[in-house]
Amino acid sequence: MSMMGVTGNSVPVDEAVALGAAAALFHSLGDASRLAILRHLALGDHRVRDLTEHLGLAQSTVSKHCLCLAGCGLIRSRTEGRATVYSLAGPEVLEVLAAAERLLAATGGAVGLCPVPAGEVS
Repeated sequence: MSMMGVTGNSVPVDEAVALGAAAALFHSLGDASRLAILRHLALGDHRVRDLTEHLGLAQSTVSKHCLCLAGCGLIRSRTEGRATVYSLAGPEVLEVLAAAERLLAATGGAVGLCPVPAGEVS
């Protein structure tokens, strides 16, 4: 069984591991700068310099967020000369972002108005 209860195969899944992985995924998406980077990479491959110019963020900030996203497997990097070029890891990233936009539209902004901020829930 997968995190949502359906895998399509008979391989058992450790629910605690699956939930931990899902939480880590959502944590990686839980920063506005990382989401902005992903949305910009949806337009095509970009160097850190391109991202800093487009997003108005410091180079060190963009690099840190790209390392996080790459570590989570959401983006890939390659070296071109002295530059690092980033790209989305696959179309699934866009599918997750599109699903999030649909969910936000369906909730009418209720997520932003949540009476109990996530940091206060234990």
